[in-house]
Amino acid sequence: LLSPYPEEDPTTPYVRKAPTPAGHEGADTAVIAAVIAAVFLTLLAALVVIGIYLYRNRGSYRTYERPEPDAAPRPDEAPAKEKEEYFI
Repeated sequence: LLSPYPEEDPTTPYVRKAPTPAGHEGADTAVIAAVIAAVFLTLLAALVVIGIYLYRNRGSYRTYERPEPDAAPRPDEAPAKEKEEYFI
């Protein structure tokens, strides 16, 4: 069978990949790697800042109430009775 189209170039000029300039083959990879590294370092720095903030503000607070002189139970308080369970 004879084809009306030439065999050596079956694609149109608009479909062919443009040639990259000499020395720029690895430039795209370097840019992508730099962006990924920058995002990673930014996330790492944000985690460090959040960790420092949470460490410094870990819930310690001051109260201005007087402490109780004795932690022993008072005699007017009844001891807690254990809850009884009934199985039916």
